[in-house]
Amino acid sequence: MAQGCIFCRIVEGESPARKVYEDEAVVAFHDIAPQAPVHVLVIPRKHIPSVLELEESDAPLVWAIHRAIREVAQRTGIAESGLRVVTNCGKDGHQTVFHLHYHVLGGRGLGWPPG
Repeated sequence: MAQGCIFCRIVEGESPARKVYEDEAVVAFHDIAPQAPVHVLVIPRKHIPSVLELEESDAPLVWAIHRAIREVAQRTGIAESGLRVVTNCGKDGHQTVFHLHYHVLGGRGLGWPPG
């Protein structure tokens, strides 16, 4: 657990979250500032600061994240209509929590370009 990391505190059960899914590798929960009718964050239990810090040995974890994204889409009812999966990286990428996380957005038409 990284000191001061809100997502690590959620993983440890020290901070509340409205969980949608969890397993031995990941936790998925509703974003507190949703940008779409469905806005769920999928995070690994392991603290990794961003996608740029993933290592080859994390390949099973990447699969677990994608498996969780599919499960979140099904549980929230957006699997058939469509969704967007986003991970922000670094300051210019608008990453505000430096614990790898994926935004799963859906429940309405999502415009392009996104930002």
